[in-house]
Amino acid sequence: MDALRLIATSRRALVGGADIPEMMAEVWQAQALAQAIGSRLAVSGPPELRGEALGLTELAGRGCGVLDPPELDPGDLRAAQLTELDDARQTLVCLGGLLAEVGIALVGMASAAADETTYWQCMEAIDAADESRDRVLEMLRKLAAREEVLPEPEPTEDSPTGV
Repeated sequence: MDALRLIATSRRALVGGADIPEMMAEVWQAQALAQAIGSRLAVSGPPELRGEALGLTELAGRGCGVLDPPELDPGDLRAAQLTELDDARQTLVCLGGLLAEVGIALVGMASAAADETTYWQCMEAIDAADESRDRVLEMLRKLAAREEVLPEPEPTEDSPTGV
């Protein structure tokens, strides 16, 4: 499944989470998806993104690691459904939005936590989501810099602006 569809599904599920265990499962799913996207970009993305993409993979993995893994059927793991990542820039824009929403959800869960374990899991996951989002923003900056360096194509006789 396309990365953009998986991100949209994660955003809807995060917003629709009813209780803390369900929300924690959605946060874990979002971090696992960020990890998978980072991995895909590190292997087959634009060369200038590969270092940051590896960092995203590590940070998102840390975000999964600080949370108790949810009990999911293998078919329900969104990260495992990732098959296409066609537009790196649009994927990163959407992933940055998802990670921001993850951070907001975690702040709400931390403030409502009934026990210290949940509170500290949320706090560590907030750090991981924030650092993951920083990596995504850095990759977007690198893509923007690359686009500025690439020359504009010259108009041809066949193009609407050509003579």
